[in-house]
Amino acid sequence: MATLVDPPNGIRIEGKHYFSMWQTLFEIDTKYMPIKPIGRGAYGVVCSSVNTDTNEKVAIKKIHNVYENRIDALRTLRELKLLRHLRHENVIALKDVMMPIHKRSFKDVYLVYELMDTDLHQIIKSSQVLSNDHCQYFLFQLLRGLKKPIFQGTECLNQLKLIVNILGSQREEDLEFIDNPKAKRFIRSLPYSPGMSLSRLYPGAHVLAIDLLQKMLVFDPSKRISVTEALQHPYMAPLYDPNANPPAQVPIDLDVDEDLREEMIREMMWNEMLHYHPQASTLNTEL
Repeated sequence: MATLVDPPNGIRIEGKHYFSMWQTLFEIDTKYMPIKPIGRGAYGVVCSSVNTDTNEKVAIKKIHNVYENRIDALRTLRELKLLRHLRHENVIALKDVMMPIHKRSFKDVYLVYELMDTDLHQIIKSSQVLSNDHCQYFLFQLLRGLKKPIFQGTECLNQLKLIVNILGSQREEDLEFIDNPKAKRFIRSLPYSPGMSLSRLYPGAHVLAIDLLQKMLVFDPSKRISVTEALQHPYMAPLYDPNANPPAQVPIDLDVDEDLREEMIREMMWNEMLHYHPQASTLNTEL
């Protein structure tokens, strides 16, 4: 359970209070009252909470020391940019990103999501048989009867090897989009692979699921099926309602320079937070 504790420096800061959960200190806005921890992973600890202003239950994820690893910081920034635009009944909504006290020195990021009764991980790990309806929602990760990711690599180069083993060796023209010389050399150095038949890899899968998967798992991104085409594919068509799934009114830019320094990542992350707290832009945030 959540335990109210004193702040680590002994000074209580207005607008924040401190709770300990799973030996993790949460410094959160006073309107949120934690209930209990509900999950822990590589990217943070999650607890259930109540927004006392609205009496709504939410899930708060603490991403600890976000700038310790630049790749993780970039991943968090992309998550903020993407979730700000996603508003759909079948996609968990990001409702708030807490503003830190000091812009120049904050280390932790707190994301506030809708609280769901269950999640994809729990369904995958459960003993229940995955139906065709299940697979229509998370075809991207798995197919019926196989409860694990398609490309479960241990690190980036190993993942590339797995992809080539299944999709087959690629023609030179299909490698042109890769702008990382090391990755391109590694792919060229791999032994020839004829690829694997997806229908043999997933013998229990629906034939239309295999057809859609083949159109999605194309090495060159420019040759893959588009999102709209995938939603209109016969396998997904029963779930697709064009009126409930309108296209974005403006392009969503998720392109983040991999070479950004911490100062710029921090600035961009702060600007994302301001979308949820526009009043904070008038405060003194230079500390």
